[in-house]
Amino acid sequence: MPNGYIGKILHVDLTIGSLTVEEPKEAFYRKYLGGSAMGMHYILRDMPKGADPLSSENVLTLMAGVTTGAAISGQSRLNANAKSPISGGIGDSQSGGFFPAELKFAGFDGIVIIGKSAKPVYLAIIEGKPELRDAAHLMGKLSGEVDDIIHKEVDPKAEILQHGIGAENGVLFSSLVSMSNRHNGRTGMGLVMASKNLKAVVVRGRRKMEIFDSKALTALNRIGPKALPENEDMDGLAKFGTAVVVLFNNTIGTLPTRNYTEGQFESCEPISGEKMAETILKERDTCYACVVKCKRVVEIKDGAYKVDPRYGGPEYETLGTFGSYCGIDDLAAVSLANQICNEYAIDTIAAGATIAFAMECFENGVITREQTGGLELKFGNADAMIKALYMMVKGEGEFGKTLGMGSERAAKVWGKGSDEFLITVKGAEAPAHMPQAKRSLALIYAVNPFGADHQSSEHDPYYEEGIGDFNLDRLKQIGLFSPQPAYSLTDEKVRFAYETEVFYSMLDSAELCQFVYGPTWTLYDAKDTVAMMNSVTGWDLTVEEIMEVGRRRLDLFRTFNAREGFGRKDDQLPKKFFKALKGTGPTAGFVLTHDEFDSALNTYYKLAGWTSDGVPTRETLKKHDIEWAAEYLPA
Repeated sequence: MPNGYIGKILHVDLTIGSLTVEEPKEAFYRKYLGGSAMGMHYILRDMPKGADPLSSENVLTLMAGVTTGAAISGQSRLNANAKSPISGGIGDSQSGGFFPAELKFAGFDGIVIIGKSAKPVYLAIIEGKPELRDAAHLMGKLSGEVDDIIHKEVDPKAEILQHGIGAENGVLFSSLVSMSNRHNGRTGMGLVMASKNLKAVVVRGRRKMEIFDSKALTALNRIGPKALPENEDMDGLAKFGTAVVVLFNNTIGTLPTRNYTEGQFESCEPISGEKMAETILKERDTCYACVVKCKRVVEIKDGAYKVDPRYGGPEYETLGTFGSYCGIDDLAAVSLANQICNEYAIDTIAAGATIAFAMECFENGVITREQTGGLELKFGNADAMIKALYMMVKGEGEFGKTLGMGSERAAKVWGKGSDEFLITVKGAEAPAHMPQAKRSLALIYAVNPFGADHQSSEHDPYYEEGIGDFNLDRLKQIGLFSPQPAYSLTDEKVRFAYETEVFYSMLDSAELCQFVYGPTWTLYDAKDTVAMMNSVTGWDLTVEEIMEVGRRRLDLFRTFNAREGFGRKDDQLPKKFFKALKGTGPTAGFVLTHDEFDSALNTYYKLAGWTSDGVPTRETLKKHDIEWAAEYLPA
């Protein structure tokens, strides 16, 4: 009997309705740890080159990790991977909550889904027994309604991962959502699941985790509650959620405002985490066995924008994209926008940023009221933002359908120089962390295999002069010793970007929360992460061994993308990031230069062991013990 992991992967062929169980060897689990590294083994092997993301040939993997379901904070994470309909390259997305742990309790470490069902179905895995069931009655219903129906049909304690009406209406950036508020977002995984006529995956089980050293795990778990209030970053996260950084980012000039035109929002206080806690916060929610409780639950009973607590509450990114990006300071309106995205299961970052892009287009005369269906889509107009969002999720009219394609495709429809207003990389809208000031993040936004992402590396301030001994001592565990000047993009800052990207890549394979385990400010450091994994599995992992898993994942992603025609030409940033920021804040006038960016790109490729076009070499794949993937490299 294995420790931690179950030892079973479920394979689902929706075309023929078959359900088969694979039992990989222990070495397989140790090599990949779970998550997207494990998913890439199946995606590269089973998906033909050039497959349409919305065809039956696309392979969708849902993977937990070797420690998912253990009784400690930060382990209940799920990774979804498939070819992305947004970029045409690899799609990758993580979510938390209770579904990941329940999948393990139901008897599986992961699911590999191929084919397409002739009719809508959902996959039920109850006490280790998988079954495909009819889902026609679930179509066209909001996520909360689907949850209610399935809970009555299956079990009130079942966990449900579903695509929503947004995907049914063709919204490109549709999510998978569980608990009606936990998303596998960003890369269109909801649309992929919808294209397969798979409405949901439902799991329920009572299987107990086998733990190698439960005493050691308990000892580590007890560290968390004691360390949390002593860690300023973690304490703020617990009290105010991710929204705690709204005011901080505004102070340092890195709160994207009016579609990334400025770095400060003059009306940020009303949409801050502190204001949320004072006014509409109903309670703090959590993921399975986690002490941090960073998830917000808000409720608004009165006024123009009523909000149901079952749909959670806005994260920092949502407050940014629907708030400062759109020049909106109405917390109720932003909270309702968050609810709509959760009801229809679409990504809040892409949705809010696309509307902000449309606002800048409207302000500059690229689109008119005739095109917007009469909306006065100006920055600061909360009513217009909400109406545009409803048009988007419902696919109403030409304007709604265009918004649902995302800003990069909308720019091609509207033309008139609208591409000057884009903030996209590989089709993905940039999140609310500004690469003009966080220079290494600019590099990561560009090279990240699935587009601009803020959770793929550590951010610059944690490797800049004056960070303090606490964070520096942690960074030393992964070989980083020399903090750099602020706003720099030196070779050493590039190395910081790459090594922390490798660590985060490992976390997205082991399926560990980046707010709990990390190389700097989190509850547990790199050595603690290894100790936790070893206490669960009984292995003798080291920091370097788990870092190798992170490198494998990045290599496999890049191999897949290279097979699909991606290279250096795709590791680029939008024009807007090379234009000086406006306003009067501390980052006014900040701008990236093409010379510093190109130099950093060259340095990064060399560190990763890739060609000058950003493709892993056969020698690198062999070095990282994934030589099997070399057959998928372009000739």
